[in-house]
Amino acid sequence: MDKIRVGIVGAHRGSSYFQPFATITETEVVAVCDINEETLQNVAERYNVSQQFTNYTEMLDTVDLVVLATPENLHVPQSIEALEAGKHVISEVTAAVKLEECYDLVRAVRKSTAKYTMAENTCYSQHNVLIRSLVENGLFGDVYFGEGEYLHNIKSLHHDASGNPTWRYYWQVGINRCNYATHSLGPVLQWFGERVVSVCCLGTGVITDPEHAMEDTVMMLCKTEGGGLIKIRIDMLSNRPANSYFSLQGTKGCYESSRGFGAQGKIWLSEFESGEQWKPLSELESEFLPDRWKNPPEEAQNEGNLGEYFKVRDFVDSILNDTTPPIDVYTAMDYTVPGLVSEQSIANGGEPVEVPDFREIE
Repeated sequence: MDKIRVGIVGAHRGSSYFQPFATITETEVVAVCDINEETLQNVAERYNVSQQFTNYTEMLDTVDLVVLATPENLHVPQSIEALEAGKHVISEVTAAVKLEECYDLVRAVRKSTAKYTMAENTCYSQHNVLIRSLVENGLFGDVYFGEGEYLHNIKSLHHDASGNPTWRYYWQVGINRCNYATHSLGPVLQWFGERVVSVCCLGTGVITDPEHAMEDTVMMLCKTEGGGLIKIRIDMLSNRPANSYFSLQGTKGCYESSRGFGAQGKIWLSEFESGEQWKPLSELESEFLPDRWKNPPEEAQNEGNLGEYFKVRDFVDSILNDTTPPIDVYTAMDYTVPGLVSEQSIANGGEPVEVPDFREIE
């Protein structure tokens, strides 16, 4: 069969996709698109891509699949344009920046012959995949509490070299809500196996960078369908080193990821029969890490980041086999919408706000 022709939109942010697509035998990156001609040329030359575009619509005519590594506010309009043209879509996070957009995106996916996925890469980190496997094997019992934190001081990215505001200025820290929550929420929701039905959100106030509307640290509490509780902390403004953190509590076990400085992820399971003693999570990899991670396919032998490879491989397989992508449009809504509606909660002093289920919209 002919290879799936891939176009990457957003040359700089999309650079991480060139290697996975080059590794996968059924795909070929044939085009790259960016409005910055210097960046476009540099990336195209580095990865030996002959077709270069500054016009997204023109690029669509040359490809079968697009990767949208563009500013967040462009994800929905660019996704819809591609889907209406019958092109498959990999959208970077978040799926949308407005609740109203989500309805348009879901309807566009339903109408299209093409497939859509949101590229939530933290769902493909090895530790998060291992925890999911342990949950699915029943070793945590019933899970009822989880945490996700994304702490990343990116004030330097809010303006360009000339001092002009970038898209992040407006869409990541220009709105007071639990923005950019999908990295933290996605893996935890996979562990729970259910969606969020309501959120409460509060913040610390605007302290270190008063230029922006978003409060320094924003905390979102999520209630799940089964009554579980998930705590999400997002901070993209505080003066501090970056860190991501996850934890999970069930009736038979608990997990805490590393908080950095060389610490290991640690786990306790009742089946250890060793009292209340932590064990390194890594000790469970040989038995419970999915086999494809321990014995990756031949085409992935030289792939440096298996998570990035499997993220793309799974979507390509859904196209080839006409199956539902692991992170389809409804899952993308499950990960994205709680953060969007948290804006209403934080504006109303932390009042609970319902999270709509987009599987039910007409």
